[in-house]
Amino acid sequence: MKRNKVLIVGGVAGGASAAARLRRLDEAAEIIMFEKGGYISFANCGLPYYIGGEIKDKTSLYLQTPEGFALRFNIDVRVFSEVIEIRRDIKSVVVRDMRSGETYSETYDKLVLSPGAEPVRPPIDGIKNSDKIFTLRNIPDALRIKEYIDSADIHDAVIVGGGYIGVEMAENLCLAGLNVTVVEMQDQVIAPLDFDMAAEVSRYIEENGVKLMLKTSVVSVMEKEGKLNITTDRGLIIADIIILAVGVRPETEIAKKAGLETGINGALVTDEHMCTSDPDIYAAGDAVEIREYVSGRRAVIPLAGPANKQGRTIADNICGIDSRYEGSQASSVLKVFDMTVAATGINEKTAKRLGFDYDKVFTYSPDHATYYPGAANMSVKTIFDKKTGKILGAQIVGFNGSDKRCDIMATAIRFGATASDLAKLDLCYAPPYSSAKDPVNMAGYVIENILFDKVKNFHWHDIEKLVNDKNVILLDTRTKAEYDHGHIEGFINIPLDKLRSELEKLDKNKPVYVTCQIGLRGYIACRILIQNGFDCYNLSGGYRLYKSIFGTLSENKERINRIQVKETDRVFQGKGICADVSLDLCGSVCPEPVIRFNKVFRQAKKGDMIKIFVTDPAFAGDIEKLCLRTGNRLIEKTCKNGIYELYIEKTKKN
Repeated sequence: MKRNKVLIVGGVAGGASAAARLRRLDEAAEIIMFEKGGYISFANCGLPYYIGGEIKDKTSLYLQTPEGFALRFNIDVRVFSEVIEIRRDIKSVVVRDMRSGETYSETYDKLVLSPGAEPVRPPIDGIKNSDKIFTLRNIPDALRIKEYIDSADIHDAVIVGGGYIGVEMAENLCLAGLNVTVVEMQDQVIAPLDFDMAAEVSRYIEENGVKLMLKTSVVSVMEKEGKLNITTDRGLIIADIIILAVGVRPETEIAKKAGLETGINGALVTDEHMCTSDPDIYAAGDAVEIREYVSGRRAVIPLAGPANKQGRTIADNICGIDSRYEGSQASSVLKVFDMTVAATGINEKTAKRLGFDYDKVFTYSPDHATYYPGAANMSVKTIFDKKTGKILGAQIVGFNGSDKRCDIMATAIRFGATASDLAKLDLCYAPPYSSAKDPVNMAGYVIENILFDKVKNFHWHDIEKLVNDKNVILLDTRTKAEYDHGHIEGFINIPLDKLRSELEKLDKNKPVYVTCQIGLRGYIACRILIQNGFDCYNLSGGYRLYKSIFGTLSENKERINRIQVKETDRVFQGKGICADVSLDLCGSVCPEPVIRFNKVFRQAKKGDMIKIFVTDPAFAGDIEKLCLRTGNRLIEKTCKNGIYELYIEKTKKN
């Protein structure tokens, strides 16, 4: 019986997983793997963390050495070997030895392509002329960046691009002690998120010391007196190092020359078996075009999880197992300092572009029971089909447990779950880990209320038109203290607990648009109003979402700094501040944080230092506004794992 000969071009996730699975299925197969670099299986997702110092030992990035892989799986591993041509007519490839320069041919029965993707170098004048400009794709790239940071006298870094790699590099260069600026052409970071969810991420990035320049383009780069002069359409930036992180493109040039069918951005078109247009050639990883699971559209999704599954699918099919890759949901998670950003399924931008009949809800839920210490809210956006209630996508921004909830959403989407299914999920509960009504259950409940006509929603982007409409009533149902701290212009205030007694103030001939802090009290208000004959709508996500989108951290910082430079009797260095009063508001649900803070603030004496722990970022923003309005001093504000620590000096009498 003839041995099956399989050539694999490229390692890492797709190629290495195909090779290992092939050997497990067929001990007799002849398997040869070509890799033009020196590493066949490495943790490319861990590269930024090595640069930042979180991963100390570079060898930790080597998932498998060529020698170890060859020994364990009996595979002929040829590193520094570049496949430069595919000859489909005679089923062979041409290989160049990168060290000697010599070329040779190798025949195949089946060929697996896993060439990956290369970083895009945008056509910016001057970027090819400096050794201070880097991209990050592999271990040699990471080593060069790390060596430059450690050996050169550098202080300022610019990252061009605010995607996954750009944000991860921003965090890790900060950890390495650099001043970091991120320049992004779009109006948001993290393109898979929608703008409304990315706004909270942007704010947190800035709170951790990174300067964000959104809607900004780099025009040119020039090296002058040892520095990089970066000209943008918003001015000049001086830096010591640039990291280009504007995206990747499939590295498929030899496949194109061989006549294989390509699609989006030059990616190889594959079927559900991961077979290309040639029945003897398969492809996996960042270089392939596959089916997006929710929409069915063709897409390029360069993520490690899908690449591993695709490699396994290829090996199965080569060995006669009818294995099918049914598509990717693009499930992803990102660490942004202490914050977790996760997404799965399609976002609203995609749903709108593809014509889905969809709606969305924004919910805020604590990661665990609020009476157990350290509870922090997570922001959840769920996109669903308006007719069936089927879940189409989810985005979660939070801290502990956010990845877990997104994984549940990803599982729900994979099995075609509806909002009612989310509501019925029987999930693990104990106070340190969750609440009896898990955040995933809560998303299901809120969507069910819409589908069952218990409430009608409106959204933050509807407000601009509503505030100029004299034929509607805009109603804020928070407490007066919350309303005074900040509200949406045009909204009148009737606290929820007074609503029943003040219904006569509202005109039943006008629809009522209600808001509260996060949407819960607004829903209760709508139920009261609807059953009293009003046409009512609830603002999904409430004032917190609105403020997250339209609040500007840089402006707040500027105004706060003007207060902090005033003369004072007490001098602080930002460390070792002694508090006269301590207030723990972690896990508190609105309006409790505002009520408790106001009580403590009134009782404090002039000159007292008030230390506050709070998990609500909107409340932390309200504290800043309070300082601005009253002339008191915000001394310090830090955040770790979703818990804000605030120090406020009371500089005025009541």
